[in-house]
Amino acid sequence: MNKKLLFGMLLFFLACINSTAQVTDSGNDSIKIYKKIEDYSKRNKFNQALYKLLFKSNRKSSASSTDQRNAYFNKKSFERYEGKIIRNINITTLDPFGYSVDNYSNEPEKGIEKLGNKLHLKTKKWTIRNLLLFKKNEVLDSLIIIESERLIRKQRYVRSVVIKPVEIPNCKDSVDISVRVLDSWSLVPDFAITSSQASYGITEKNFLGLGHEFENDFKNRFDNGQNAYYGRYSIPNFKNTYINSTFIYENSLDNYTTKSARVERTFFSPLTRLAGGVYFENKFYRDSLPDNNNVFEDQIFKLETQDYWLGHSFKIFKGKNIDFRTTNLVTTIGYKNVNYLNARSEEYDPYHFYASEKLYLTSIGINTQKFIQDKYLFNFGIIEDVPFGQVYSITAGFQDKNNTKRAYFGGRFAYGYYFSFGYLSLNTELGSFYSNGNSEESTFRFELVYFSKLANLGSWKVRQFFKPIVVLGNNRVPIINDRIMITDENGISGLNNPMINGTKKITTSFQTQTYVPGNWHGFHFSPYYNMTFGLLGDETNTLFTSKLYSKFSLGVLINNDYLVFDNFQISISYYPSIPFEGSNIFRSNSLKNSDLSLPAFQIGQPLIVPYK
Repeated sequence: MNKKLLFGMLLFFLACINSTAQVTDSGNDSIKIYKKIEDYSKRNKFNQALYKLLFKSNRKSSASSTDQRNAYFNKKSFERYEGKIIRNINITTLDPFGYSVDNYSNEPEKGIEKLGNKLHLKTKKWTIRNLLLFKKNEVLDSLIIIESERLIRKQRYVRSVVIKPVEIPNCKDSVDISVRVLDSWSLVPDFAITSSQASYGITEKNFLGLGHEFENDFKNRFDNGQNAYYGRYSIPNFKNTYINSTFIYENSLDNYTTKSARVERTFFSPLTRLAGGVYFENKFYRDSLPDNNNVFEDQIFKLETQDYWLGHSFKIFKGKNIDFRTTNLVTTIGYKNVNYLNARSEEYDPYHFYASEKLYLTSIGINTQKFIQDKYLFNFGIIEDVPFGQVYSITAGFQDKNNTKRAYFGGRFAYGYYFSFGYLSLNTELGSFYSNGNSEESTFRFELVYFSKLANLGSWKVRQFFKPIVVLGNNRVPIINDRIMITDENGISGLNNPMINGTKKITTSFQTQTYVPGNWHGFHFSPYYNMTFGLLGDETNTLFTSKLYSKFSLGVLINNDYLVFDNFQISISYYPSIPFEGSNIFRSNSLKNSDLSLPAFQIGQPLIVPYK
């Protein structure tokens, strides 16, 4: 094989670790490999061009702010104890009020703190032990320790965690491990009442200290006495396997019912090798569909869904450095069967869009995912793990629907990194069905997430967030049900009318988030200002000649150190115009902080590119 081709293939496979080598010390083995590649690239112009395209130089004139941010991460690398045998694992779980994982002398002093701790059922030690990726009598591996700490911190019932080595006197080949976990208050009641209905419920994120979650919500409509119920029970980790089981039952105020069960093990860590899942759902609901004259009428839907997938992650490179160990070749396969138990008339579904189908997909790709610790993002002053890395993947398969088989091909590229000017990530996906050589229901999707470095404004702290989304559809089914909308979940919240739709859209959100110093009884306040803009286009109207939709919001995000929920908020939004409703409209609580959620650099269940 041509040497240029071999070298190009090597560079391609190493491309997904080009930036991450700058974040952590890769070790001597990786330095030698990079040096060999760099030397070889200088032999001809072709190699030089590929090298410059895929790799950044590791040489820096001065330490960056990212290096300083990583100082805490590097200090916990356990380098001094790497390779020693873990003799004992000592786990301590602490009640939420008055204690600290760092200060052993902290104890509750106020009566309200002691009362809260008595009412709280502390996390079981073996619940935490089940989350650990290491065991007694194993060799200490610093990356596994750090991953275990991150996975514990990810649990909604945990406020903070510290894992550290404890030296054993007069013992050179062994070490003890201390795990200290501070609980959050995990029981969250909910109550709301309006002129037409009342709702009340309770959510427990750490049932009996087992880490299980259950949610029970009830609603009552006053005019006809109709009741609704929603119940969910989740077991997030079965016997240290990280198999998550979730069971849901819902009966709405209109007697729509949903019953579902999901058992799944994701690629929860870059070190995970096997993943997969099954999902079953039985659903009954009504939805209004238009006829040829755009006259809507309620239609009954009864369907059953079965979904299966399996994946394997292969370690590509040998070596102990973090770059090599977090870079994987991932392959997944999936099968989905959607069975509609009743059919709609040609008048309301002329293209048989709502029809039974079978979908077979497989994905293959290379990904790198690592995490960096930061504060003052979506929580107030609590360590948060921000993902960064790269993904290169392709998806292929076929769909069997309406007695027709058609192929599907898609691809994804994602990249994220902490730069000197802040965090930046992008995700690009393109996918399409193909029938008789023609593309059908094509989707291009681009998302970008940026947030600035934390700045000081007097004693306040401030960040700027920016999130644009572009979705372009081509050769979509010419019915309202195959259109994208600017709705609560997919753009500008508050524009819910299904008639506001198109085949392509651009939305952009700007948010200035501030963090007020101090707290009031454990509550922290983060005022914010948000501007969101959106454009919709279709087959006849281009994006930039269509109406500009907009929303302007002022609010405050309220966070409590001790409580399990991330935050709640109070906001007011101004809409210059909402089609079919009017102009100069004000609404309260119309913005969710989850609108600015961070991406993940994983390759999981094979899916078609979402058109939403």
